[in-house]
Amino acid sequence: MVKVTEFIVLHTTKFGENSLVVHTLSKEYGRRGFLVRAVGKKSAMSLFQPLSILEADITESSKSNLYTAKNISLRHHLSGIRGNMFKNSMTMFMAEVLYRSVKDGANEEGLYQWCEKNILLLDSIESDFSNFHIRFLLEFAIALGFSPQTQDLMPFAGEHFPIVERFMTASFAESMLIPLSGAVRNEIAEEILRYIEFHTESALNVNSLKVLRELFA
Repeated sequence: MVKVTEFIVLHTTKFGENSLVVHTLSKEYGRRGFLVRAVGKKSAMSLFQPLSILEADITESSKSNLYTAKNISLRHHLSGIRGNMFKNSMTMFMAEVLYRSVKDGANEEGLYQWCEKNILLLDSIESDFSNFHIRFLLEFAIALGFSPQTQDLMPFAGEHFPIVERFMTASFAESMLIPLSGAVRNEIAEEILRYIEFHTESALNVNSLKVLRELFA
């Protein structure tokens, strides 16, 4: 059985000599890995950058849980992200958070649509996006169903709680303009990650936060 499916790339794992398992998020399958065969050229690999939104023919198999993706194409070109080093670093971070937080096989209702909306929003913003990943983390907790109240974040935010409270009550546009130093922004991101870790009962170990720490210092 073949289904035309849109999906978001979260991570890739080399499989054999020239194939990949592409770990994805989709409306139909939730968080799932697809096998992509014969991936060798640089042009082909460029499709699978973090948070790329792709479309492919998915071949289901009764003999294996690892379905195959073929005829892969870009659903959105994301030129506003791919041409910007800072936005690209954010997509690395966001993809890793999703990859480590959402369990393989899980299919949270509405999560794919929420992620697609945020990717396209980041792609379209021309300036004042340094706080985007903080807003993303707070909304991600809501998308996962935790629905945190402001007070729920107090044990994790500590001295930064007034800033986190401001993020929770501000509009998106207002939250992008909250003035923060790079150090404080990174500390708040780490604190919200600890909140997500607490509720997912897993250590996320998001390595790409180090890249954001250096770029947005």
